[in-house]
Amino acid sequence: MQEVSGSYPWYAVQVRPRYERNIASALLDKGYEGFLPLYRCRRRWSDRIKELEMPLFSGYLFCRLDITKRLAVLQTPGVIRFVGIGKAPLPVDEQEMSAVISIVSAQMNLEPHPYLQVGQRVRIDHGTLAGVEGIVQLVKKPARLVVSVSLLQRSVAVEIDESWLTPISPAPRIHLPQEMARVARVAAGAPAPPQL
Repeated sequence: MQEVSGSYPWYAVQVRPRYERNIASALLDKGYEGFLPLYRCRRRWSDRIKELEMPLFSGYLFCRLDITKRLAVLQTPGVIRFVGIGKAPLPVDEQEMSAVISIVSAQMNLEPHPYLQVGQRVRIDHGTLAGVEGIVQLVKKPARLVVSVSLLQRSVAVEIDESWLTPISPAPRIHLPQEMARVARVAAGAPAPPQL
């Protein structure tokens, strides 16, 4: 039996989609510490609308373990593989994992979100998510904080109050095409470079 310990890193486990709960339960029965983040959504059938709890990262769950003792996890029906490079499993970044756990345990309105590589990186300074860092997406009011799990190339979005955010890195620069940059220099009063 696997010893449950907070000293081991979290690993992402790819599993058969729609079997995440059964596999998480099987791993728990084997003594592994697992985490299956869920979110609530509404699904419409022909005769009714039902509220469901769905996996936040479809086809994935997280397991904290000594990776040298992973065979029992891999032998669990429905488990496909550990996420990593080739056959070498990679641990999930501890800060990203802690942010996902904080967001899920805060029981706020959250949903899956496309993975983002660009955007303003921020830290939440107030409320139940104080200290959580992520990427803010100001598409609509209220602001949406996006926390990404780089290893899975997946993200989670949660609605937050914009005033809670503090930037911790500058916004990414937008690279203008060469011609637009030339026009901007001329408009600013700089001499235009000679045309060849």
